[in-house]
Amino acid sequence: MVLTGLRGVGKTVLLNTFRSMALQRLWGTGKLEARPDQSIRRPIASALHMAVRELAPRHRAPDRIDDFLGVLKAFALRDPQGPRGSSVNAQFGIDVPAARGRADSGDLEVDLTELFTDASSVAADLGVGIALFVDEMQDIPALDVSALCAACHELSQVGGPLIVVGAGLPHLPSVLSASKSYSERLFRYARIDRLDREAADQALLAPAEREDVLFKQDALDALYAAADGYPYFVQAYGKVTWDVAASSPIAAADVAVAAPEAEGELAVGFFGSRYERATPAEREYMRAMALIGDDPVPTSAVADELGRKPSSLSPARDGLIKKGLIYSSERGLIAFTVPHFGKFLRAQPA
Repeated sequence: MVLTGLRGVGKTVLLNTFRSMALQRLWGTGKLEARPDQSIRRPIASALHMAVRELAPRHRAPDRIDDFLGVLKAFALRDPQGPRGSSVNAQFGIDVPAARGRADSGDLEVDLTELFTDASSVAADLGVGIALFVDEMQDIPALDVSALCAACHELSQVGGPLIVVGAGLPHLPSVLSASKSYSERLFRYARIDRLDREAADQALLAPAEREDVLFKQDALDALYAAADGYPYFVQAYGKVTWDVAASSPIAAADVAVAAPEAEGELAVGFFGSRYERATPAEREYMRAMALIGDDPVPTSAVADELGRKPSSLSPARDGLIKKGLIYSSERGLIAFTVPHFGKFLRAQPA
């Protein structure tokens, strides 16, 4: 399963909720966060080690677990940038000898497929499953994406009880599809977007009611207009409104007092922290995008806005994509990964 959406819509929260559900069913679970230019070999090894450790106390054949840990260690040792020898023991706590001839070829696609197959076999022995959760999945290097898709495809063919749940930005499906064409049918895709009005109201009303606090309708109207249904914004505006309201029911006047403070907090923590990561050239590129509009914009239009050749802007565009500040929604179009980022940029002094 793959969750996609802009930043702040709750993808990571959903991953953690799914993980809790899996643990309640006594599954083994592991989680990793992908990073650009870092192989997933070591993070996958660490996540699977965590999952198998959760299953080990219930397995009646400790030798079976040790055999798998030997394969896992062999897999981890093939990471060209990873630790060696005793360092693997220190990082993972694996003190069994590395296996030979299994998941140690150095070809990540072959090794990962063998590792997943062996891990799912351990889970099958217990009649449960293993779930791996991958956040920021769009940042996995291209060759590693291909290997991960191939390993998942093999599992789907044999029905192994190991699942991968990923989360990433809206262009993640195209990243997977470019890697392996069959990824379009390999994963179940779920787009996570803004809350509808009923859900946004419920996010405010349910916790308030537990404290015997009510909201007036005009307050709910004002909060929805401010947050635009984005979960992170609902939380940000709701928190400050709760803090400033003197009594129940909370009214639109309370929201009016709270809104500037909430916007200030968002400007520093949500928007500002990301803006500060950009270079001057990248900020210029983003400001041009913001002036054009909030929908996905053509890269050619950004070049026209700046009076530059598109090729000269490639470094800035690629840097922003790598930093996760913009994404390519389709060929020739780019958009912000953060909702309302264009509005924030237009409010900044030139």
